[in-house]
Parts: sequence; structure tokens; C-alpha cells
Amino acid sequence: MLGLTDLAAIAAEHAADLDAEVRPFDLAGQLRFPSAQPAIMGVINLSADSWYRESIRTTVESAVECGLELRGQGADIIDIGAESTLGQARRVAAAEQQQQLLPVIKQLAAEGVIVSAETYDAAVAKACLEAGAKVLNLTGTADSEAIYRLAAEHDAAVIICYVAGEYVRDVGDIPLDDDPIPRMAEYFTREIETAERCGLTNGFVDPGLGFYYANLQDSSVRIRHQMKTFLNAFRLRRLGWPVCNALPHAVECFGDEVRCAEPFFSVLAALGKTDLFRTHEVPRIRAVLKTLGTY
Repeated sequence: MLGLTDLAAIAAEHAADLDAEVRPFDLAGQLRFPSAQPAIMGVINLSADSWYRESIRTTVESAVECGLELRGQGADIIDIGAESTLGQARRVAAAEQQQQLLPVIKQLAAEGVIVSAETYDAAVAKACLEAGAKVLNLTGTADSEAIYRLAAEHDAAVIICYVAGEYVRDVGDIPLDDDPIPRMAEYFTREIETAERCGLTNGFVDPGLGFYYANLQDSSVRIRHQMKTFLNAFRLRRLGWPVCNALPHAVECFGDEVRCAEPFFSVLAALGKTDLFRTHEVPRIRAVLKTLGTY
């Protein structure tokens, strides 16, 4: 069981990284990173294949209403996706993704909402940026250089997710090291160098803990990997970019109370100095972070 001895050991072994400096930047003139107060990114899924039923909205009107509601609940950014990353989910063509995403992005941006578009496709990314998106949540690597250039041209930020392949659904197993951070740091170092070469300086690194690879189907293996990564995520900040973490579920442990999983993982992510929390449970995460902030 995780205890104070484990936390003390992590802090002692990696003390030099605890106060690693992150290069500051402003997002859409509204958010400053890094900040003493972590930011929250609420999620809207336009795909009916998404696992988290509470986040699914299949009409423009309901998605826009949900985005405004999430902002009112405390979300600083709204992340919108038109294709699920689940292995069995339907692939959605770029034109169809744009048809779903663009009207929602335009209306939310017109309301002053900072919108993130989840994509791996350069054509979709370009259209979303032109519609008003200020963040691209990059879930694949095939078009990464083009996407970095597009984001730089639009003064937007990119969330670089750790993806062990061209696209998360094409990956079978991922390496499960006893210490996951060195391999992730190597990956992010390469991507950050590429991004900066393309003119992009604003962005986040995301360990990709919301993805469910073939060798993470065993809940004990998956949750142990996630806990280790959350608690050690502060070590990635030495790369100079803030850390975004997608909060996962753990239905095997939480059962009917699965909506409590993300708040649980948010505590670990906060201890690991996460800068941006991606969540389907905005009011619950806001309450957790507010409570932790009173210490």
C-alpha cells in the first residue's frame, strides 16, 4: 500500500527535480503557466464510442451548452474530441471530424472559452485552429511536425501525449519499466526539440495515462503504472514544459462508484506537481484541488 515512506523516498531520490523551472507562457491571454494554482481541462466527447458516458454530447447545441456549463463549474480549458481512442471505436474520417468539431469550437470560442481540440490529423488541426481553438491535444505522431508548425503560426499550444507509435490505437503493448520517467523523458526531449525547431514554444507534456494499451488490461498492472507515473511526473518538468495529466478511471476497483476514480487519481497527480488536469469530473476535481490547497 502506498504510504508516507514511499512519498519520502521519491522526494529524497529526486530532490533536484522538485523545483525544476518551467518556461512561462500565456495561453489566449487568459491563463498563465506555470501557476501556483493548477488549471483544469474539462472534456466533451462528440463520439458515441467514448467510454465516459457523462461526457458524450452528440449535437452542436448540447455540446456548446455542456462547454459553458463546464466553464461555470471551474474548467479553464474545454477539450473536445470527435473520435474515441478506444481500440474498438470507429475511425472517423477527417472531413467528418471537422463537421462535428468546427461549429462547437466556433460557438464556444465566441463565448470566450479556451478550446482544445483532440486530434492527430493535420487537416483537422488546421481547421480547428482557424475556428478558434487555442490548444491542440496531440494523440498521434504521424503529423506531429505539421501540427507543431500550425500551432506556432496560430500562437496556440500543443499537448504532446506520450504515444508509443503513430497513433495510440495502433499500439499493442507499451514498455512497462519499473521507473517509467526516463523513457518518457527521452521521448518528450525529442518531441520538444522538433516542436521548437518548428517554431512552437508553448505546450505541455502528457504521460498518456488515459490510454489503455493491450498490456494494461490487468487492472493491478495498469493502476501501479499510473500511480508511479503520477507521483513522479514532476521529474518531467525539468524539460522546461509544464505537465498535463489525463485522469483515468479504475472501474475494477471503484465499481459503481467509478466517478470517484478521477478525484482519487487527481490527488496523486497533484502530489506529482501536475500543471493541467484533464478530467470528465470538473467540479469534483476543482473541490479536491481547492481542499489540497488549504494545507
